Amino acid sequence: MTNWTPDLSDRPGPRYRAIADALADDVASGRLPAGTRLPTHRDLAYRLGVTVGTITRAYAEAERRGLIGGEVGRGTFVQGPRFNPQPDPLSWQRRTEAAAVNMTVIKPEQQASERALAATLTAIATSGNLASLIDYAPHAGLPAHRAAAVQWMARRHRVSASPDSVLITTGAQNGIAVALAAVARPGDVVLTERLTAYGTRTLGATLGLHLEGVALDDHGLMPDALDAACRRLAPKALYMVPSLQNPTASVMPAERRAETAAICRRYGVTILEDDVFGFLLTDAKPIQTIAPDITIYITSLSKSVAAGLRVGYVVAPPALSAQLEAAARALHYAAPALPAEVATRWIQDGQADRFAEAERTENAARQELARGILPASVICGDPAAQHLWLALPEPWRREDFVAEAKRRGVVITGADIFAVGRASAPHAVRVGLCMPRTREEVVRGLTALADALASPVSASMSIV
Repeated sequence: MTNWTPDLSDRPGPRYRAIADALADDVASGRLPAGTRLPTHRDLAYRLGVTVGTITRAYAEAERRGLIGGEVGRGTFVQGPRFNPQPDPLSWQRRTEAAAVNMTVIKPEQQASERALAATLTAIATSGNLASLIDYAPHAGLPAHRAAAVQWMARRHRVSASPDSVLITTGAQNGIAVALAAVARPGDVVLTERLTAYGTRTLGATLGLHLEGVALDDHGLMPDALDAACRRLAPKALYMVPSLQNPTASVMPAERRAETAAICRRYGVTILEDDVFGFLLTDAKPIQTIAPDITIYITSLSKSVAAGLRVGYVVAPPALSAQLEAAARALHYAAPALPAEVATRWIQDGQADRFAEAERTENAARQELARGILPASVICGDPAAQHLWLALPEPWRREDFVAEAKRRGVVITGADIFAVGRASAPHAVRVGLCMPRTREEVVRGLTALADALASPVSASMSIV
């Protein structure tokens, strides 16, 4: 690693840009040849007397210009001036869609699981057990896979279950579909939070259900509104995300979880609890632990281990176990055994725990970056979430801010995507922090959003 320390004494403007300019000059002059490993963010920050965040922004700017590239676990390296090495403050106007920072999806950083997959598949191939993994599995999944699910949920989600109560699904989305099909019929009312995941909205439409949104506040679903909706609509089920709600990133307090369970019990409503983000919290107990007899608990490895593995776990109340298994058979017959075998091996050898812990660490670092770049006044929700919920200040409208962000090279999601039925959506946006592969890319995206918030010149561009 080089001891490169740039001279910033005669460089005007923001420190991060001055550092990127100095880096560009030293690459062009040959002082920093291609392949040179640069100092760590912390080391360079110490030498220059600036914050680590400043160095992160500087490296992100240099990466945007094509001067450097990061390799997870190895460091940051000079790549040479593949693009124009000079500052280009208007480059975001010319950035193509392919080069945009995509912050629309919530998914884990999974380079470690990518590397582990080859070794695991090799071990499976030589295990002598391939026949059972490519044959039809039982509708609820193979016994070993259900037992591993119990271990995982106990360790990562604080849920106690027996293997007989678990169904293996192809991710949480499939788990939600199975649960809805088991408890509701076309035309039935199913309650959700007023803002809910787009996948749940599409499931409701596909299954012919009438979704009705229930009001939210900073602590999640509001009990008074839930009680009123149950009394007025006689719903069959309530779908909810009490831990790091999607999209608002709220966490429901324990008292409200108990109150929610009591209301649903009083009106005979089945709770569908989506806990895919629960592994990110250390003290929030799922509603399933309060009311296991009326709660269908749903989680997956998509947010904690690998998005494309598509392994989900559903815990069924005893009274609904047969209905859920019948719905699983109708919708997918049985979840593929091969991905579940990979997940089981990673759970048993501890790799899944390491991936989840690495995701929590990386997510915390990205949240810290976000809260250092974006104004605190717009950030809502819990800092453990893999996404941000930004309440836009006047005069921004959500559709104008989404368009302006795209114009600046960042793709985010407006609140209207999450609104249930014809409910009005707030002027807010969701920003996924973990889809970009590097922190530098995250900083680039967040900086563009911060710049847009600070200069709302296009906030009224939809007005004619």
